[in-house]
Amino acid sequence: MSGPVLVIELAEVVPRASIQRVRDFLVRSSARFGEKRVGEYDVSIHAESLGITDIGEVDGRRPVLVSLMGPGIGDEAVFETEHPNEVDKEPLIGFTPTHAVDVIAFCNSPVDHVAAMADPWPAVYGSAEFLRTWAQQLGFRLLK
Repeated sequence: MSGPVLVIELAEVVPRASIQRVRDFLVRSSARFGEKRVGEYDVSIHAESLGITDIGEVDGRRPVLVSLMGPGIGDEAVFETEHPNEVDKEPLIGFTPTHAVDVIAFCNSPVDHVAAMADPWPAVYGSAEFLRTWAQQLGFRLLK
């Protein structure tokens, strides 16, 4: 299975209290919860807990991997491998990323996608405020 990937770039390490709040949300919202390490969670989240009510003929549990990465937290090698060949993000988002959160949806059914992109590597850059506003738009969905 494959599906959308959301990468959230961060300007600094995430405080442990914030990691715990995300963990608590995932535990409450998931049919299955696995913790590989602090900041890395393999879950099967209920679509309804994300506000998705029209799931059609598919099971409402959606498999997702959430992974916080960077120096001092884990997956440092993955973070370093993903970042050196990318565009300079400082002018785009106002900082050079030191850490990131990957949200990987292992889904490939109509409930998971509204449209398909022709370009195999679409990318959008924006601030946290932009992302919050964008995600609150009626009918918002990640595109594959």
